[in-house]
Amino acid sequence: MYKIMLDAELSKAFDVWSGYLNARTGEDPQVRARLRSTLQSARVAAAEGELGSARALVAEMYDDAREAGLPWAPVRPDSCAADQQARDYAKDELRQVLPVDLREDLDSIAIYLHVTGRRLRTVPGLDAATHQEILYISARAGMALDLAHPTAARRELERLKAIARRCGVEP
Repeated sequence: MYKIMLDAELSKAFDVWSGYLNARTGEDPQVRARLRSTLQSARVAAAEGELGSARALVAEMYDDAREAGLPWAPVRPDSCAADQQARDYAKDELRQVLPVDLREDLDSIAIYLHVTGRRLRTVPGLDAATHQEILYISARAGMALDLAHPTAARRELERLKAIARRCGVEP
């Protein structure tokens, strides 16, 4: 599972950068050529199993584009957006690897987590400690889902439901 997520993270970045570099934006051709070369090096590194090197090269691309002031270049996604994008990319591959019943179980837990979390975010006057606990539990549940571990995800969902009951929210 973890390898699938890492591969999806790089695949997403490769697709985003390829789309940008194939577009005609009128930006500095030398910088774009350098970015294209770095993208190719990142693809080669990934193909050779050097995922750390590939991720470093992709990070370098974001930095180079920012420093060059390229207005249309992709911006480095924040951690949450990067995770969501990787999950979205990994979905297709997971369908081939995970049994149907496990996928359905994980999807069901994810829906309950989303709904319960959304309901808790609307609680008026929620104190900072409870808010922090909700974020922490939600993150743990998300990691359990990413690792296809329904038992751990369900345990975190139950913790979130307990907070919801404590706050007077129907879980």
